[in-house]
Amino acid sequence: MRYLTALMLSLAVTAFAAAETKKGTPEVKSISALAFGPNGTLFVGDPVAAAVFAVETGDTKGTSTAGLKVEKVTDQIGSLLGVTAKDVTVNDVKVNPATGNVFLAVTRGKGPDAKPVVLKVAGDGKLTEFALKDVAFTAAPLVNAIDKDKERMKQVDAITSMGFANGKLIVAGLSNEDFSSTLRVIPFPFGDAGKATGVKIFHGAHGRFETQAPVRTFTTYRIGDAESVVAAYQCTPLVKFPISDLQPGAKVTGTTIAELGNRNVPIDMFVYSKGGKDYILMANTARGVMKVSTDKFAVKDGITQKTGEFAGATYEKVESWSGVEQIDKLDDTHAIVLMKTTGSTTLASVELP
Repeated sequence: MRYLTALMLSLAVTAFAAAETKKGTPEVKSISALAFGPNGTLFVGDPVAAAVFAVETGDTKGTSTAGLKVEKVTDQIGSLLGVTAKDVTVNDVKVNPATGNVFLAVTRGKGPDAKPVVLKVAGDGKLTEFALKDVAFTAAPLVNAIDKDKERMKQVDAITSMGFANGKLIVAGLSNEDFSSTLRVIPFPFGDAGKATGVKIFHGAHGRFETQAPVRTFTTYRIGDAESVVAAYQCTPLVKFPISDLQPGAKVTGTTIAELGNRNVPIDMFVYSKGGKDYILMANTARGVMKVSTDKFAVKDGITQKTGEFAGATYEKVESWSGVEQIDKLDDTHAIVLMKTTGSTTLASVELP
């Protein structure tokens, strides 16, 4: 996941009473996404349980990770967890902005016996498990999240991406509603998650409107006078949603501002500035890391007709970053990157392009 700009995302906000924080062991069944909130609070997205857990990590101090480089990181994780590297899947990588420490959402094992694990990487590169046991936490169940009985969708897509801003946790994923693709906002401290907003987009390369494909990753960015959600979808539309248009239980159509190529799945994205200009940096499964210019984001109507694979906002490929599987912003000049090259996986801090 991502450093979000100021956000007033009223996707599912209702009057609420804050949930009571308790100490114990949250019943986390899976982890698809992580995000950080204030004072080292770690949000753990659990699609199998259809819930998000807010865990008080106590991670409020740390040394700089600007020089971080951990080679053969999946081998090291496997050794720590008592399995081989082949039985390790890193689902998400997030930086705690308060400390610079890096947290990993890991699946240990495969199939029904797989177990979710959270790991912490400090500035010295040492890997430790952050045990989800005897911790202070609260939980927010997601109403009408996609479930395992919906054969057309994967249960893991109940939560695809998360981010925290302006006292609210934003959760992207799928629901059982008519517009399966949804965005949710959950006030923090947790209260009523409320109803999600169903979102519809025009996919130019496909030449049709779509409501079933989930947001794969998102960030926020001020476009003109409007604070907006900028969301990336599979195959790869880039879509903006003015936050003022997003209301609880509403069905909203976004503006498609780019088509960035078929046969591709976006993984992570965030906004950064360099040379006096703003960019979105987005990691993908098929097209590596894209440095997307924000110059054309203010377009009014966007893409409304069938296009070729590429249209709208332009990007350049960051050729020097190969094999990238996860990214997150570390600071104004560096990112944390999980990359696989020549059969080995490395977690490292790299300078922003």
